[in-house]
Amino acid sequence: MTRSKKRQRGGRGGRSRDDDDRGMLEKSDMKNERFTSYYKAQRIIPEEEWDQFIEALRRPLPTTFRIAGSREIAHALNGAIKTTYVPMLSDVVFEGDSVPPPSLIPWYPEGLAWQFNVSKKVLRKQQAFKKFHSFLVHETEVGNISRQEAVSMLPPLFLDVQPYHKVVDMCAAPGSKTAQLLEALHSQDTATATSIPPGLLIANDSDSKRAHLLIHQSARLPSPAFMVTNLDASIFPVLRLPVTSADSRHTVKKSPNQLLFDRILCDVPCSGDGTLRKNIGIWKRWQPMDGNGLHSLQIRILQRAMRMLEPDGRIVYSTCSLNPVENEAVIAAALNSNPDFQLIDVSAQFPDLVRRPGISSWTPTVDRSINTAFKTWAAYSETLSDEQRAESKIAETHWPPVNTESLQLQHCMRIYPHLQDTGGFFVAVLERKSRQNSHVNVATKRDAEEADVAVPEAKKVKLDLSVTPGSQDVSIPPTPMSEDDGSRPVVSDTVETEAQDSSKTEKVPLRGKFKISDPSFKEMPYTFLEPNDPALISCIDQLHLTADFPSSNVLVRNPAGDAVRSFYLTNDLVKAVILNNDYTRMRLMTSGTKVITKQEAGRGLEAQFRVLGEGLPVVLPYIDPSVILDTEFATLRTLLITYYPLCTSFSEPFRTAIESRSPGSHIIRFPAGQSDDSTLSHDLLLPLWKSNVSVTLMIDKKAKSALSLRLFGEDITTAARGGKMVVQASPLAQNTGDIAMDEGVENEDEDANLEDEGDDDAGH
Repeated sequence: MTRSKKRQRGGRGGRSRDDDDRGMLEKSDMKNERFTSYYKAQRIIPEEEWDQFIEALRRPLPTTFRIAGSREIAHALNGAIKTTYVPMLSDVVFEGDSVPPPSLIPWYPEGLAWQFNVSKKVLRKQQAFKKFHSFLVHETEVGNISRQEAVSMLPPLFLDVQPYHKVVDMCAAPGSKTAQLLEALHSQDTATATSIPPGLLIANDSDSKRAHLLIHQSARLPSPAFMVTNLDASIFPVLRLPVTSADSRHTVKKSPNQLLFDRILCDVPCSGDGTLRKNIGIWKRWQPMDGNGLHSLQIRILQRAMRMLEPDGRIVYSTCSLNPVENEAVIAAALNSNPDFQLIDVSAQFPDLVRRPGISSWTPTVDRSINTAFKTWAAYSETLSDEQRAESKIAETHWPPVNTESLQLQHCMRIYPHLQDTGGFFVAVLERKSRQNSHVNVATKRDAEEADVAVPEAKKVKLDLSVTPGSQDVSIPPTPMSEDDGSRPVVSDTVETEAQDSSKTEKVPLRGKFKISDPSFKEMPYTFLEPNDPALISCIDQLHLTADFPSSNVLVRNPAGDAVRSFYLTNDLVKAVILNNDYTRMRLMTSGTKVITKQEAGRGLEAQFRVLGEGLPVVLPYIDPSVILDTEFATLRTLLITYYPLCTSFSEPFRTAIESRSPGSHIIRFPAGQSDDSTLSHDLLLPLWKSNVSVTLMIDKKAKSALSLRLFGEDITTAARGGKMVVQASPLAQNTGDIAMDEGVENEDEDANLEDEGDDDAGH
């Protein structure tokens, strides 16, 4: 399965060409008669609001972002925006017009999300906004800001994730919503250390290249509770855990050790017409059959999520489409297929969010000509031959069911562009009913549970009975996908499972059982080290880690578990998932977080381990406090200005302190307080590497630039002096320090760095 929303350079997957394209496409061209005819027929909004709705779709979308990371860092950075940048931008005039400053998004919790509506021309040429833009770009690169469309922020909020929850994001790339979910898991983090939450987040995407974006996203918030998989969400496999006595409480489990989730996000592939404001190419190519073709896949993803949910769990289903065939019709079909579930009313949450209820009446079109003459499935199917009916992508579920009223579709939420200057969006929140209110055909349910995949009977794969009982796990290849224009997927309506070549499936031993392996998966395996592994013991000794360091949860990426370059750290739940499932069947791309690597030393020095910048928040609680070097801001200035300053170039007492240390990895701390030109509200800790005669900060140059701007009001780094413009910005005196990231990925264009990285929603 390929996500249209992630593929399309528009939809919500990326900012369209914005002002430049709009200069070539006049407002008179921003129309599509099929769009107008179809949505007027659906009556998605009152007739008297239609002109406002269309006019809003023709306006550029505001730039929106949220403050990310730990709560302490987020609030400090938010305070800097309020007290430094908003006043600076409050009286800006550009080419005779007043330019409004950034404003808070009223419904986002704790006031941590912003929007501003200015053109790229203003950002590039107006000096005050240019400074603000550079600030946003640098903070986005180090993960403190997430450039994300406002409506894209909603699904994780309604999911209400807690640190102990088991969570899966079914269609996750590129990862803005995933980042929100990770932040919720880490809500107990401090500004200087990352917690190890007991819960779990699996971020899944069917496209392997886009799944790697999730890995990059996770580096911004390192988490031992994080996993990335590369699977078709509609046939997500059953995952196993060790059997425990507590498992008996799960009365809906298919087996006593199946991993069920507390929270599931189904932000599914969709036609993406809610993104017209930035993906303006949709005006020319929109046609309603796009939604018709995705309807079946959307149902299968939601049905699969239902079967993976804990009894008291919650599912959020969302699209960036306005089409009821992709929204209410999917919800209705899924609810009718599983009466255990119901929509819940969340209209009281986020009262400042202006929304409209879901609709209960719609008429799908059966062809590109917007033929909505058939008011029921029966009326339409009578016109088809058996062969036409079999080939048609139009199904009974495209129409409203007869029990629409009892489904309470009004509890769904529709977000329209003219209501709060946003994109178009749809959200529905589902929960499992209490057992006494559930009326399920037990025999039918038992038969479905044995198959482990919620797809129609004809599409179910037969279990390999040669597999050891209790381990009947079947690997099903992803649904074939192709793209017709490089942006929109052509989705197969069926799951090709019956005809797979049995010769390509092999059984591999796993702790005395057999699992079905996927030989097409080429990622390296994950092997946990024994706590007494010599390389691990050497690492713990070199880095002065304390006895409570979770050495039993350290893994490497190779089959034999040999000591290699990098060590990863997981929590107990991630470890249990890895040990009880074949990683190729999960198509596991990454797990936990990389915390330690081996640094090759020069001039006869032996290679030593060092803490990665991205891993420092996780490892920090286990580093012996007595080996952390305290120093002053003057030291930081020197480290930022020069790549490899000599130890002798520092003033006392840091000079003597660092000269007395052996070559290798060290941690330096800049205590909270005020200096001549900056203030830290709490301690700033950074990784340092010492050679024989010099030292260097082990963070990448973009992280250094962001840190310099944040603390000193200008980019004083070597990179800035090497040909790039030195950005002068007002010092963020009240901003906090944080642990900067290591080995960041560079973007080619500064404008691109502020794009909808969050808009996982690309055409969703």
